Amino acid sequence: MADTTEFEAAAFRRLLQHLNVERSDVQNIDLMILAGFCRNCLSDWYREAAEAGGQPMSKDEARERVYGMPFAEWKAKFQKDATPEQLAAFAEVQRRHD
Repeated sequence: MADTTEFEAAAFRRLLQHLNVERSDVQNIDLMILAGFCRNCLSDWYREAAEAGGQPMSKDEARERVYGMPFAEWKAKFQKDATPEQLAAFAEVQRRHD
């Protein structure tokens, strides 16, 4: 029987598949508004975990692991400018949680 770490790793891989393949249309600002985290947060957490495990990792390396490609490439393919409505919603969320 697999252990908890294997289940967590599988769930994380499935989350990345969902965000980067099935729902690449979902913008990071939308994730921040609704969930309080985004793909960049996931890459920061991944890097922190790698470093805690003795594996130094740059911000760019971690982002490539999470995005499935270099961050600049992902941005060029999928990232759109935030709308005024998204910016206002994000500002409201930030105000409520500060």
